Amino acid sequence: MKVDEIRGLSEKERGEKIVDINQEIFNLKFQLATGKIENPSRLRGLRRDVARLKTIQREIQSSGESSSGRDEDNKASSAK
Repeated sequence: MKVDEIRGLSEKERGEKIVDINQEIFNLKFQLATGKIENPSRLRGLRRDVARLKTIQREIQSSGESSSGRDEDNKASSAK
């Protein structure tokens, strides 16, 4: 997945995507254990996709928290 694609998803869609990819990783690990995996490098790519999704999710959450925190600071200082 590309970063632009991930940023275009809603928060709910990103969460669902993480769950789906984790399920796929789980299934591929079973295939790896039984020796029936066709493309073992797919695991690496999926783990990286999960990391990208979580990183962007955290960026969005922290930017939302920091901007709302600044607003509260400005209101508190103007009320004094």
